Amino acid sequence: MSVLTRDEAQTRARLLEVQRYEIELDLTTGEETFDSQTVIHFTARAAGDTFVEVRPATLRSVSLDGQPLDPAALVENRLALTGLAAGPHELRVEAEMTYSHTGEGLHRFTDPVDGETYTYTQLFMEDVQRVFAAFDQPDLKAAFDLTVTAPEGWTVLANGITEHQGDGRWKAATTPLLSTYFVALAAGPWHSVTTEHAGLPFGLHCRRSLAPHLDADAEELFEITRQCYDRYHEKFDEPYPFDSYDQAFVPEFNAGAMENPGLVTFRDEFIYRSAVTDTERQTRAMVVAHEMAHMWFGDLVTLRWWDDIWLNESFAEYMGYQTLTEATRFTDTWVDFGIVRKAWGYDADQRPSTHPVAPDPDAVPDTASAMLNFDGISYAKGASALRQLVTWLGEKDFLAGINTHFKRHKFGNATLADFIDNLASATDRDVHAWAEKWLRTTGVDTLTPVIGENGGSWTLAVEQDGDRPHRIAVGAYDTDPARPGQLVLRERFETDVPAAEPVTRTGARPALVLLNDGDLSYAKVRLDTESWQTALRSLSALPDPLARAVVWNAARDMVRDGQLPPAAYLEAARAHLPYESDLAIVQGVLTFATGQVVGRYLADGARPAALALLGELTRDLIRRTEDGDNPGLRLTAVRHFIDCATQPHTIQEWLADGSVPGGPELDPELRWRVLNRLAVLGATSEDRIAAELARDPSATGEEGAARCRAALPDASAKAAAWAAMFEGDALSNYLFTATAQGFWQPEQADLVREYVSRFYVDAVPLAARRGPAIAEAAGRYAFPAFAVDAEAVALGEACLSRDDLLPALRRKLTDQVDDLRRALAVRDA
Repeated sequence: MSVLTRDEAQTRARLLEVQRYEIELDLTTGEETFDSQTVIHFTARAAGDTFVEVRPATLRSVSLDGQPLDPAALVENRLALTGLAAGPHELRVEAEMTYSHTGEGLHRFTDPVDGETYTYTQLFMEDVQRVFAAFDQPDLKAAFDLTVTAPEGWTVLANGITEHQGDGRWKAATTPLLSTYFVALAAGPWHSVTTEHAGLPFGLHCRRSLAPHLDADAEELFEITRQCYDRYHEKFDEPYPFDSYDQAFVPEFNAGAMENPGLVTFRDEFIYRSAVTDTERQTRAMVVAHEMAHMWFGDLVTLRWWDDIWLNESFAEYMGYQTLTEATRFTDTWVDFGIVRKAWGYDADQRPSTHPVAPDPDAVPDTASAMLNFDGISYAKGASALRQLVTWLGEKDFLAGINTHFKRHKFGNATLADFIDNLASATDRDVHAWAEKWLRTTGVDTLTPVIGENGGSWTLAVEQDGDRPHRIAVGAYDTDPARPGQLVLRERFETDVPAAEPVTRTGARPALVLLNDGDLSYAKVRLDTESWQTALRSLSALPDPLARAVVWNAARDMVRDGQLPPAAYLEAARAHLPYESDLAIVQGVLTFATGQVVGRYLADGARPAALALLGELTRDLIRRTEDGDNPGLRLTAVRHFIDCATQPHTIQEWLADGSVPGGPELDPELRWRVLNRLAVLGATSEDRIAAELARDPSATGEEGAARCRAALPDASAKAAAWAAMFEGDALSNYLFTATAQGFWQPEQADLVREYVSRFYVDAVPLAARRGPAIAEAAGRYAFPAFAVDAEAVALGEACLSRDDLLPALRRKLTDQVDDLRRALAVRDA
């Protein structure tokens, strides 16, 4: 398939103005394909040639201004339109299109619980061509009229309010000007819960089999939606720009959510079938807030080209966390951001694939390269940069600049230069210079304190590896003489980095000096020797969870940089997590400890003892929560106890009893988690997996069974899983991921050793055959991450030397191989 280049998009945008699309889709023609008819009304500003994109199963007919064009002229996904005269034109395209099972285009899913079928669109970047013909680039906005013929009993949702006209025919209200990738459709026998707020219809929608679970959470979801909607209207001068607000929770969705105007689609794992922690509810609420922020930044004002995708995502990420903190019961959202999301950004920013938050336009020459920038840099680093900008600029001036941006560019397109100019119009500060330092550079600064003592005062200088300007808070903490082991905040003061001279403060030096206290900047921080010793003794006694998150992140970075032994990190977790009160910190530390420290950074021989330590830690947490006062902490401890089990007996008893002693009961998520660990340990069988699937025949159950079957320590089970992933194309995106997640297990290293080299052989044709979504899943989940050795690195480097890798696969392999190098370096440190 031809990818669209930036030069081609600019040329086409100069030639064309697109007024309106009339799209008719017929979803009643069969299980494999649907019919698509498109009429595009556009104007050529001058005589010239161009092209339209479409990726059909069969291109039936094309006409331009009533004159037929030869469908055979379609080359890959492009149909040439030559000899255009200046003036208005009408292009008609009729095609048969293929349903997707990879979450791209028009995805079709049949629920194994009740046999009901659902479809939804995901048209991001260049997948609109899988559904209808289009001039597919973000700066050719148009109005859209959508008509859909669907089976009886279905409901059709779209960007605008839909009306059922009878005989399965649905018509959506004409949209305002939208980019092509925002057109949205969700059709099926949805279970819907509706309400109204501020004169607008609000809706929540999910599969019928999930109806009880949506109903249980509907009021919470509506409350978050209302609170965010009202808060954004306090911040933004422009009102919400669309006629309704629907949130559809759809199956087998690749991303967390998609900001389609008026119809946000979410992965339906956010409709909880099993118990979850309050931190997980907070994450769902953040995604709701994030996607609503896009209604203004992204939908109302849209990027001109994909080099500015960070503007969409960084803004929504920042506003999502900030708005939750201001407007909802979730008031500590920045702790979760600091311990989870920023780590994502820090990791991405230290790999060879790093890029500026705002890359140079020449670095994003086409859509294939643009797709690679949806990473921790565009989301977490960008949001961190904006948070630092607000700290430096002040929220009042920041919002004034944002509102100017919306006013000047609403229903249009804008660039980074427009954004910076609009911010600069609201302040006397040099926003352009700030942007050059923060948005056009790569890498993570490292800040190290240098502390001196001078009688009745102490001094602080900050050594900086990097050259970005930072405005940070510094926390000075003392040991509480009345409560040994406890820390109290003496003072928190702000300072600039770099500074002309050291800061002098009165009094003896504090027991702990913490740079970036409050986590307002984006930088790795180190602790001086005395402060680190204090932290090792009293980390859980720091009074502020954000301060504790900063220290845990410092420890994490030191492990990754080879400056702290992985075992020392585990000992710190063993010492302090039993007393930690913030659930986001507990979850974040345990996830890093199990996934990275035990999974990759420790030598293979140290793994059993490390798992035993984590088992003791999680058992302590389970004992601590026996009174039922903290069910989220207990659930987290139970999950990690299962994942760290080295012997099957305890979790086998839990599964047989259907409950952990003292709770919780084993709901479907926990039952599949236990069964998966038993499969890894060789303590279950195919018959037991089949019985559990009969008990839970849902889509999630099918994924659980696929994961367990792939995890069985049996050569035939591994061969069957490998064949399903790499030799056939029947697996959907979710079943592929589940199978890959089960396949590689460190406990089975000898059994799967032969597949390490096979991965590099088989992943390349798989990616070419099945496309970017499966390529990304293969590089993320089917990669042999457990194989931390020089041979694995050499295999990866040899694969990367090939010139036939799909860009999505190349990017994932580049990151994965670099992570292997880092793991080897940590082991050798």
